[in-house]
Amino acid sequence: MNTRLNKSDYIIVAIVYTVTIIFNCIDYYREDNDLIEYLIDIPLAAILSFVIILIFMYWLIPNYVVKEKKYTQFVFFGLVLLCFFGAIDYISGYWTGGGDWSKFPKWYDFLLRSFFRLSDDAGFVFGILLAKKFYEGQAQFFNVQKQQKENELKLLRSQIDPHFLFNNLNTLDALIDSDTIKAKEYINRLSLIYRYLIRTKDAEVMELSEEIAFAENYIFLIETRFGSDYDFQIKRDISLTDKFIPTGSIQALLENVVKHNKAGQTNTIKVVVRIEENWLIVINTKTKIQSGEESFGTGLKNLKARYKLLSDQEVKVINTESKFKVSIPILKLSNES
Repeated sequence: MNTRLNKSDYIIVAIVYTVTIIFNCIDYYREDNDLIEYLIDIPLAAILSFVIILIFMYWLIPNYVVKEKKYTQFVFFGLVLLCFFGAIDYISGYWTGGGDWSKFPKWYDFLLRSFFRLSDDAGFVFGILLAKKFYEGQAQFFNVQKQQKENELKLLRSQIDPHFLFNNLNTLDALIDSDTIKAKEYINRLSLIYRYLIRTKDAEVMELSEEIAFAENYIFLIETRFGSDYDFQIKRDISLTDKFIPTGSIQALLENVVKHNKAGQTNTIKVVVRIEENWLIVINTKTKIQSGEESFGTGLKNLKARYKLLSDQEVKVINTESKFKVSIPILKLSNES
């Protein structure tokens, strides 16, 4: 915790001492105190208590609490500090009040009175400053956590398949010679995909309806590239309003299907994207033929990591010999932190 005083701390101290001085002046007036007590006692008490606060904030707490955690020494020096400056204030007040020095308190009674002399004034301001520093530290901690979370999400979002553009350019090159009409459609869909990727590059979550529209364009690219190897279906029988998922989630799941499954001569990989009230589910059939796509297993890992940062719910994976099922929670921003 940073205990050094900033501008707002000094403003608070000034306000508290101003109010305290006003009340002390009223109290002195009611007790019909002499002018010398106004001129010496009130300013001296304010100065001494402020000096105590500065010593605590700049020396005692940083060195004996924060750094070295020597709490016994902290308490000892704190008591000595309060007694020393309290003694100065008490002696001054005894003198300005015209006290009888022959009746000056015994040393133990004097130390006790000295300790309590400035404890109230210094303790009140000190408590306010510590509370302020604590909440400032908490706010700073949460801001750092939030920034770290955003940085982690951006890092995970940036890990897009490096072969994505290369593969699509190869497909487009083949289409230009064989089917110019489909090549134009392919270019249009590819441009929509990249426009979406650019628009959402800093977004942690997106509306499910927009992610579905993006997925439809992405599916078109896959089907154009692989022909009838993959059969995609998107089933949505519920409203997509107020439903969100991490940006690029469906793309990651579809990439995962293509990377790990290659259709045989008689087998087509069937992929169903099903939207339920609280879950988006992707189910695909499996073949024993491995895809030629290079994969390091980062797609699902990244998606799971992103959900840990965004929600308390987790991604569910069921892997059998014939099917692979991934269920990702649908986020409702009103219920998410």
